[in-house]
Amino acid sequence: MGNCFSTSSVSTAEISPLDLAVKPPPVAVASPPVVVASPAASGQTHLPAPPTRLPIPPPSAKETTATATATSTVTVKLYGPPNSLTTSYLRFALLHKRVNLRFLPSEDQKPTIQIGSEKTSGTQDALLRYIEEKFPEPRLMLWKFNLEGFDEATPPVVKTIWLQHRSMTWHVERMLRWSEDLAARGGRRAVDPSVGTPKMEIRKFAKSYTQLQEMMLEHAQMEERILFPVLESVDRGMCKSASAEHGRELPLMNGIKEYIKSIAVMDSGICSEELFSLASRFKSLQMMCKAHFEEEEKELLPMVEAAEMGKEKQKKLMNQGLEVMRGTHTNVFDFLLQGLTPQEAMQYLDLLMNFADPDLISSFMCQRDIVD
Repeated sequence: MGNCFSTSSVSTAEISPLDLAVKPPPVAVASPPVVVASPAASGQTHLPAPPTRLPIPPPSAKETTATATATSTVTVKLYGPPNSLTTSYLRFALLHKRVNLRFLPSEDQKPTIQIGSEKTSGTQDALLRYIEEKFPEPRLMLWKFNLEGFDEATPPVVKTIWLQHRSMTWHVERMLRWSEDLAARGGRRAVDPSVGTPKMEIRKFAKSYTQLQEMMLEHAQMEERILFPVLESVDRGMCKSASAEHGRELPLMNGIKEYIKSIAVMDSGICSEELFSLASRFKSLQMMCKAHFEEEEKELLPMVEAAEMGKEKQKKLMNQGLEVMRGTHTNVFDFLLQGLTPQEAMQYLDLLMNFADPDLISSFMCQRDIVD
């Protein structure tokens, strides 16, 4: 499930996430009618294939505008608290509809949707039905995970890991494309003036990589502390093998961080040779991560299901994993969601709303800084 990047001359890092997709998600012509149900309800319908990635960051404190190809010429306004999972969930649902969307932060805890002069408030389920009635296509298909054997019985922590893999894969590919863009320009100023000077762009590049590295390191720690003990209860040999290979990307990741630092402090300007070397390192990281995630999804995650845990044990495991990844869900939560399609982001928020401890989620939201 890759992303299709545009051929714009604007730096990859500064392109609006919606602009990274060259076409909207396909609509399955032969699909049966889909009824939007509660996110917690079972019996969700299948989507034949995952949609094209349209990664969208969650709403910021300021009014933001999405510029996707609109289903309607009417601008849809969404009001609600910016650090609310429900608000974000509804926003991703509207972005999936490809409407002209404006988010306006509000202190009112009950989200409101405005279309023209018509304002509608209500529960999340009621607003989802309203969105579906107003914008029938593309349908809000809350598709199941497209890995063989994944269904409603799949432990939520396994689904969470799968979605985190998707986000990290997208971000690694994005950083690779950005590094290739930098190298092709030879360190010269980007076409888009908002990127700033080459030095400023490198600082932005370094910040983006720092966010990616934080998420990847916490994800690895979560698997080692939470997932591997479950694997050991099923197959000790499998757990030992997985543990031995789990840190193989770490030297490369740390090397990239130091290499970016060395480029950032160059007094004589940024040289193409160093930038091409940086791109080569990201290519190696992309290949290693792809192989790593595929191996886990084919061999390790199904083993977790084989442990046959009860629902309470599954929920406990999910919350333990979130606790280990506290930094990701506070410092870089927007970054995580940015690497997902609107449908995938809805799936991730759905997992948090239905399986995470409310007090834990509340602590995440309270610690988050709203980005202007």
